[in-house]
Amino acid sequence: MNYSFRLKYPNLDKESLIYFTASFKDEGKTFVYSTGEKIHPKDWDFDNKRPTNLSGRKKDAELRRVIDTQLSRYSNFFIELISRYKTINENLTIETTKDEFNVEFKKVNKNVSDFFKVYELFLEDKRDDNSDQANTTSTISRYEYNKKLLEDFQNHKSYNLRFNTINRKFYNAFISYCVEIKKHSANTLSRNIGLFKTFMNWAIAKKFTYNDEFKKFKNIKRFKTDEIALTKEQVDEIYEFDLEGDKKLERVRDLFVFGCSTGMRYSNYSKVKKNDIIDGFINVIDEKDKSKSLSIPTNRYSIEILEKYDYKLPKISNQKFNEYLKELFQAMKYNHIVKKTMRYGNEIIETESPFSERISSHTSRRSFITIMKNEGVPDKVIMSYTGHKSIEVFNNYYRPNQEHRINFMQNVWQ
Repeated sequence: MNYSFRLKYPNLDKESLIYFTASFKDEGKTFVYSTGEKIHPKDWDFDNKRPTNLSGRKKDAELRRVIDTQLSRYSNFFIELISRYKTINENLTIETTKDEFNVEFKKVNKNVSDFFKVYELFLEDKRDDNSDQANTTSTISRYEYNKKLLEDFQNHKSYNLRFNTINRKFYNAFISYCVEIKKHSANTLSRNIGLFKTFMNWAIAKKFTYNDEFKKFKNIKRFKTDEIALTKEQVDEIYEFDLEGDKKLERVRDLFVFGCSTGMRYSNYSKVKKNDIIDGFINVIDEKDKSKSLSIPTNRYSIEILEKYDYKLPKISNQKFNEYLKELFQAMKYNHIVKKTMRYGNEIIETESPFSERISSHTSRRSFITIMKNEGVPDKVIMSYTGHKSIEVFNNYYRPNQEHRINFMQNVWQ
């Protein structure tokens, strides 16, 4: 598909508009689009179809260089369009080219963006790539959530999300949306920005876009937030609490306590089956990192719960599980207010919320590690249960509670 530039009035002794043109042989027509730039014919190279006399420091030469740069935006965008539509197997017509040019250069809103079509191709690529061990079920679920997050952002902000709108303005608006509307922690925000950058790097590698402005986005520093960990006494209280026949919350409670007593992620402990129990150990492949094999000794809690459900644990989606957990803790009157400290860049923000709102499926893993450490179990032993390889990551899970902090101080200094 050939493209070029031409003057509207090449033979007049006055400035002329510059048109971008492209031939569409399938339609037998030529696409003509005004760039809005003007130049005198004497400063136009009719052979190369670009401004001439670009060298020098005079003001006229500087203006011609600016015009030349602007024309490059049109030609580069057209090349990107051809590549993008070819990759997603859609026919680039004069009408769609006009729409794309209007959005890019006249900032006209367009209802349907191919940004999310490309994201879906990215997801398909990740799902099909079995050679990459990083593409686990949980990781792909995070990419899927990231796509939904971007769609929610677009709808909430009425922001036309396209590859050419990925800039500093988008980044600031997206950060604001995640913090103020979605109430994301710094760590969640950091992860989602990282997932977004992975997608954009993939889009550039596949030549869907040439826009690499996202590489200038500052990474959100991960921050050790004061997330909740339960004590052994609290886990016992939850396990023994009378739910008065509420079977839904009973199943949620049992799953949660099973996680607290095994230290596994929800993606692992929610799928444990009878044939995973061998010689008193729960043996599973880690859903997050399939190169890891977890082998966790059973105990009274885990065996009782497995036997209660005949080794077929209740099936609940992670999203629903987190919703029901909050209902469970509300039913148990765990509604006292707790503070949460978060850092966004150099700013530290403190928020207050009911204890029940702070509980999630991951609380069980954090509670297991904290309980075991408080009982004096060596880190290496606990890490052999949880599958952690990094002591730094492992220690991020430890949350000493006030009672233990007081006891340790008194035991040492009594």
